[in-house]
Amino acid sequence: MKKLIFSMATLLVFTAVFAFAVAQKWAIAGNYSIKFSSSDVSGIFKTFSGNIVFDEANLAASKFDVSIDVNSINTGNGLQNKHAKGAEWFDAAKYPAIKYSSKKIVKAGNGYQVTGDLQIKGITKEYTIPFTFKKAGAGATFNGSFTVNRSDFNIGKPGGDVAEQIKIDVAVPVNKG
Repeated sequence: MKKLIFSMATLLVFTAVFAFAVAQKWAIAGNYSIKFSSSDVSGIFKTFSGNIVFDEANLAASKFDVSIDVNSINTGNGLQNKHAKGAEWFDAAKYPAIKYSSKKIVKAGNGYQVTGDLQIKGITKEYTIPFTFKKAGAGATFNGSFTVNRSDFNIGKPGGDVAEQIKIDVAVPVNKG
């Protein structure tokens, strides 16, 4: 009888821990914005997808696993778009996606920081991205801004006509999933 009671108590504890460990899943809304800019070039990526699990009260269970379709690049110039998708720059035929997968999320001042692996053109580097999270009704918005050194990912030739540092601004509205 003691074993049965102990087994039931253990099961209840694990169930309670699991119930509190699950963070909120968020569905990416269609009006997101992924912008890039430097003194030489700017544009957007039109296609962004992934899985976002985030809970301000349970950052340990939170996770970002997102992807940008390289072929969705838009600089406002068709020839420049074609060039950006080519082998010298993003090589979209061989590497069709830019991916980011979080490792940890922590509170930082009035916002948060996510540390994870950024993969561009087959090269993976750890990046920490500061972001804010603002709730609005059943939805919310993630906003972040960070800089990527394009040469770290063999995007274009080092030096040349395009700046090394590319600023990335991200605004991702989400709805409870």
